Amino acid sequence: MNSGVIVVGAGPAGRALAHRLLAASVPVTVVDTHPDRVWQSTFACWSDELPGWLDPTAFAARLERVGVAGTALEEVDRGYTVFDTPGLQRSLTLDGAEIVTDRVAGIDGARVHLESGRVLTGDVVVDCRGALPHDAPRQTAYGIVVDKATAAPVLEDHGALLMDWRGGIVDRRSLPSFLYVVPLGGDEYLLEETCLAGSPALDLDELKRRLDVRLGGLPSDIRRVEHVVFPLTGSSPQPWRDPTFRFGAAGGFKNPTTGYSVAASLMCVDEVVGALAAGHDPATELWPANTRAVHNLRLRGLSALLRLSPTQTIAFFEAFFAMPIEAQRSYLSRRDDLTGTMGAMTRVIRAVDMRTRVVVARGAMSTPAWAGDVGSLPRGQGR
Repeated sequence: MNSGVIVVGAGPAGRALAHRLLAASVPVTVVDTHPDRVWQSTFACWSDELPGWLDPTAFAARLERVGVAGTALEEVDRGYTVFDTPGLQRSLTLDGAEIVTDRVAGIDGARVHLESGRVLTGDVVVDCRGALPHDAPRQTAYGIVVDKATAAPVLEDHGALLMDWRGGIVDRRSLPSFLYVVPLGGDEYLLEETCLAGSPALDLDELKRRLDVRLGGLPSDIRRVEHVVFPLTGSSPQPWRDPTFRFGAAGGFKNPTTGYSVAASLMCVDEVVGALAAGHDPATELWPANTRAVHNLRLRGLSALLRLSPTQTIAFFEAFFAMPIEAQRSYLSRRDDLTGTMGAMTRVIRAVDMRTRVVVARGAMSTPAWAGDVGSLPRGQGR
């Protein structure tokens, strides 16, 4: 390659891509308005989603299993990892990259126009600016960081709670929310009241109120507060059609029914590096037919989820986490497992009551504007 790759955005996906390109001796320019800003958000994932090249300093906690609760507390026997967010950022070194501190005004092929008036030209441009503001369902959460003693009563001897619907406010007129509790390293724990998906989603004040009610009063020893608001789809619903290749949350690597994207981006980054180093189109290699079909099925899953009542939502996730781990993994983690994704969706639909089945089917058959053209359902779905 001659002038190298221009990576726009220095969040987890962009920084990881630049880091691995540099390791492959590919020249890199990174453009970001605040390239040295320390990341504040909490990132986590299933442990089996992670690539082997990550430095151990990127992890705050690694658990063998996590608790989930609908009406009763159960365990998911699948490893779960919480990132040390500043550690992850530090481990993705950018030594040797050209760092440009500026705002992007536009991208035109292999040229990046900056607000300063400067124009950068590379062999290829990769847009990693995250899910830029657009009309889509959102996930919101209000979290507090406390010490282990304060978190212990809600954990009930579990290492973490992925999704606890018990004790929350169940109101037929509003969206449900669940409690998410994970260790952050040292003696710190995050307790987060989460609205999984809404259009509109619950606002932060309402989530704070619900957390207060759930805990019987917010503790007095809160160390810091975390706010979460992000769209559940990428900047475009069909990223393989975009003229500029987008990677990470910007480019459809976010699972729209969970909001997770960091691990998928990290796992796929070397595939992008290989394509770019060979002069191939990464979109063609990362978005084959099966992967596009899985992505569209997940968009349909989000559409269905948005239609469920609070009690139906809880029953839906009870059915989901009652499935074998392999079926859960297919839906949550595998971008190209069309058969497994369809199988997992069918299992859940068969496990819920008829009324919920009807709601799910109607949602899956709908085509909201934020989902774009998701095409027809693969054969065997929607029955």
